[in-house]
Amino acid sequence: MYHDKTLAELSAMLEAGEVTSVELTQAFLDRIKQYDPQINSFVTVSDELALKQAADADAQRKAGKATPLTGIPIAHKDIFCTLDVKTSCGSKMLDNFISPYDATVVEKMKQAGVVMLGKTNMDEFAMGSSNETSFYGPVKNPWNTDAVPGGSSGGSAASVAARLAPASTGTDTGGSIRQPASLCGISGLKPTYGRISRYGMIAFASSLDQAGPMAQTAEDCALLLNAMAGFDPKDSTSIEKAVPDYTASLNQDLNGLKIGLPKEYFGEGLDAGVAEIINTAIEQYRSMGAEIIDISLPNSNLAVPVYYVVAPAECSSNLSRFDGVRFGYRCEDPKDLEDLYKRSRGEGFGEEVKRRIMVGTYALSAGYYDAYYIKAQKLRRMISDDFTQAFKQVDVIMGPTAPSTAFNIGEKADDPVSMYLSDIYTIATNLAGLPGMSIPAGFSNNMPVGLQIIGNAFDESRILNVAHQYQQKTDWHKQIPAAFK
Repeated sequence: MYHDKTLAELSAMLEAGEVTSVELTQAFLDRIKQYDPQINSFVTVSDELALKQAADADAQRKAGKATPLTGIPIAHKDIFCTLDVKTSCGSKMLDNFISPYDATVVEKMKQAGVVMLGKTNMDEFAMGSSNETSFYGPVKNPWNTDAVPGGSSGGSAASVAARLAPASTGTDTGGSIRQPASLCGISGLKPTYGRISRYGMIAFASSLDQAGPMAQTAEDCALLLNAMAGFDPKDSTSIEKAVPDYTASLNQDLNGLKIGLPKEYFGEGLDAGVAEIINTAIEQYRSMGAEIIDISLPNSNLAVPVYYVVAPAECSSNLSRFDGVRFGYRCEDPKDLEDLYKRSRGEGFGEEVKRRIMVGTYALSAGYYDAYYIKAQKLRRMISDDFTQAFKQVDVIMGPTAPSTAFNIGEKADDPVSMYLSDIYTIATNLAGLPGMSIPAGFSNNMPVGLQIIGNAFDESRILNVAHQYQQKTDWHKQIPAAFK
């Protein structure tokens, strides 16, 4: 009825009076009730709040005060603080935490008139590539419920792929928007670091985390980014830079566009079926007038080891606030303060979170700080410099988002390193602070494959234009898993 429509189409229907926000919201709430038990994509469904916000949105529209997003229902990743609604971050540690305020992203969405359907499941504290580390159980991929949806924004990706929400917010620390977008066959954008406020977004690795939109199409992502982006004085990492209208340049043709293909993204480790689909997509761009240029990102092989020093070090620091004293999980009957700390953290955190805290604490400890953390930051600069050199020759960089299609739940659970390599093509853009996007490009063994488009800093408009033009020529983004039609 409405679920097969894009966010842009739903916006036009609301504007034309073909549907009210209350009707639209109720339709998606009904779909969540019917289908979510199969995929476990939501932690919280906020029915009453959603219908109240929808009624308010209809009133705003009647009063002539509507924005393009007024009355559109979406989901929020459960990493964003939401006033008076549980914000769990996928962890037992925050299972009882009702946020006293809204994250800036949530506040901006409210101002745009967006309706919140609920909060989506995620890897615990955003640590994972498969959505298996959540306290609330794994999310399942709508294309094959034996497979993972990717992580950490797996709930957001799965909810959009199954059309339980027209769009969702996500966060990306090392690929957590793009990799699940690829594995679930949707469009997902990680903006430039600092483009969207991190205030009220529960921190994992402060120099890497970035919020972004997840939706069916690039056009939908552009509409959402218009509302999400902008300077926030409450976030010291937010960049004071004017926000363009990201929908304004979607229809520019691609004649003369220079696309760089890094040789490092097409070598060993890339699944042959995925490679074939990515090469077909690149030929489609060639036929649209783009020039294809071979490039090199020589230090990209260092991205995974650098990330797994920098990110755990920052997580070790950020997660020290969860001590059982002020908020969140608290152990029963502690003997003394030390027992309170140890048992609250031991019982409240899951295995993957503990693993990363331990790695990070070790890397920051006396005698190892210079050997690990400082060295990793120096290598991070080299990885960033590779991109700087590449963008002197090309406008965008393309390649696969993930090395394979979705793997089965439990397949990599006992092999953290193999799991970490799922993000091998996405991590470098986080280390360099650059924008990147994944869009659906086809299927291998009946599972979605994502094409990654990386742009220069603050060049989201170009990425969205490049993605949108491809989606005008293909229909991969329109595919819906058979069980959710």
